[in-house]
Amino acid sequence: MEKMYTELATWWPLLSPVEDYADEAAFFQQLLFGAGLPSAPTLLELGSGGGNNAFYLKRTFAHITLSDLSPQMLAISRALNPECEHVAGDMRTTRLGRLFDVVFIHDAIDYMTTLTDLRQALETAFVHCKAGGVALLVPDYVRETFEPSTDHGGEDGDHRALRYIEWTYDPDDTDTTYTTEYVYLLREADQPLRIEHEQHIGGLFPRAEWLRLLHETGFAPEIVRDAYGRDLFVARRS
Repeated sequence: MEKMYTELATWWPLLSPVEDYADEAAFFQQLLFGAGLPSAPTLLELGSGGGNNAFYLKRTFAHITLSDLSPQMLAISRALNPECEHVAGDMRTTRLGRLFDVVFIHDAIDYMTTLTDLRQALETAFVHCKAGGVALLVPDYVRETFEPSTDHGGEDGDHRALRYIEWTYDPDDTDTTYTTEYVYLLREADQPLRIEHEQHIGGLFPRAEWLRLLHETGFAPEIVRDAYGRDLFVARRS
């Protein structure tokens, strides 16, 4: 598993501050409630990470269950969302034996790098979604929207600070993956500056493959474009 989610997980709030998620989460809420939800709805988030989306979504859901592969990221999320249920699990294989009004997968879906991985994650979403419920899937890219990019950021905290550089590119446009290089600059108290590098591999699939797999899984999907130019998949279980 990537260092960002294991040995460097305690730096997550400086790498990806919760405040940065407010507008995005508001859009997700608008989409979900526009799709029609019952009173006191329930939500399962797969690949919930540090819980930044849940911090906002929990205000309008009666119960939220957060599942992630990383124990370290679940610990970050528990501190931010103590009222939410947290469960360790892989989105490809998790089976909780319960149904939810909404199943939500944010950009953690990008770590599904093969069609088999993606199908398994969609099947997990389906088996946890109530009849009439909705799955919301938010990949950073589909093949048609991918563009190389660079980014940077970071925050100062109590006695520590982080800055990062992010470089996203596709070294082979004939396969189903793209690459993001991260460089983290970490400064803590009076310790020397520390530099870490790692590479993340994300999945990259055409819209048609997403729609095919969603239909085959049992969902009725539609695509919604958001303010960031992403294709979001809103999939209803009949």
